[in-house]
Amino acid sequence: MRLLLSALVVLIASVGVALLAARDPGYVLVTRGPWVLETSLGFALAALVLGFAATYTALRLAVNTWGMPRRLAAWRQHRRAVRARRLTQRGLVQLAEGSWKRAERDLIRVADDSESPVINYLSAARAAQQQDASDRRDHYLTLAHRAMPDAEMAVGLTQAEVRMAQGQWEQALATLEHLRALAPKHNHVLCLLRRVYEQLGSWRELAALIPDMRRHSGLPADELLATERLAHARLLDMAGQSGQIAKLREAWEAVPRPLHDDGLVTAAFARNLACLGQGPASEELLRDALKRQWDPELVRLYGLVRGKDLNQQLATAEGWLKRHERSALLLLTLGRICLQNRLWGKARTYMEASLGMEPRAETYRELGVLLFQFDEHEKATDYFRKGLELAVGTDACTSFKVEDPLPARAKA
Repeated sequence: MRLLLSALVVLIASVGVALLAARDPGYVLVTRGPWVLETSLGFALAALVLGFAATYTALRLAVNTWGMPRRLAAWRQHRRAVRARRLTQRGLVQLAEGSWKRAERDLIRVADDSESPVINYLSAARAAQQQDASDRRDHYLTLAHRAMPDAEMAVGLTQAEVRMAQGQWEQALATLEHLRALAPKHNHVLCLLRRVYEQLGSWRELAALIPDMRRHSGLPADELLATERLAHARLLDMAGQSGQIAKLREAWEAVPRPLHDDGLVTAAFARNLACLGQGPASEELLRDALKRQWDPELVRLYGLVRGKDLNQQLATAEGWLKRHERSALLLLTLGRICLQNRLWGKARTYMEASLGMEPRAETYRELGVLLFQFDEHEKATDYFRKGLELAVGTDACTSFKVEDPLPARAKA
């Protein structure tokens, strides 16, 4: 459109000049030394215009010829960039689809021409990881760091994730601790550290990580609470395994006060107290905890510990029957306390009632042991069998009957 308007203006101007020249052609005289040039004004103007156009065209041609290599290089670079963008997008799609080999090939082929080569290298590292090609994976991670040194956090997180996927927890931990030193509040670093600590059983470090996770990780509060409960329960178990009651009590004092009423943590403390010969203290702890909150695991443990006064312990547990008469676990606990009190008939009654409400492998075992001691071998064996089946399940391949046993081989 612009070219058409320009041509129309030139045409109108030419017609106007021609009309003026037809009325009065004018006269132009140019002298230079012995040379004299005479012509009409119209011809002189036309010559000037044509000369200007020719000079302009020649100069443009020279400039374009001079800049041709640069423009050709720019054109080639543009083509490479377009191709790199296309293959990178295709590689990322293939990575999402699980085509690891093709994704790695496309991503690496155009990494040098990509606008963000670090993305190509990191994605190729993930694809190599899925093919168990650890050498190529590490090489791509090195190239990613070289391509963009400022992307140390992205490279490090990718490195940690692929090592975690391969089960290299110690190496992943070293990487994550370095990243945490760079960015102590980075939410993804904290979340990955939590997983690594759980896998390595680093419960002390996990417990120390919880406050920072509450402030910066963005995880749900109930999920963080579950992690904190698990960490402190495991720390209590570790202290109990040391065989020193002082260490166990020190670990209990290190538990945050709100968790002193938690069933999982209280059960760990009570269980380890009993294992270290502190049965009366364990029984008192469990009794007080069950007054505040009914917890099945605490009820189960109450029947396994030996308090200072077994008669009082039995009376306490029987008092709970008023509110929890349909609890099979409480009936099992009562049966176990009766066993400790040598009340055999009462113990049998409680445990049979428990089985009537809810069959449990441990109830079958307790009854089997009791009946075996009283020479009821057939019934005891039946209880042992039922308890074993309940614990491990039954498979069709074991439900066979040997009708004709193979004859014994003759000795050579």
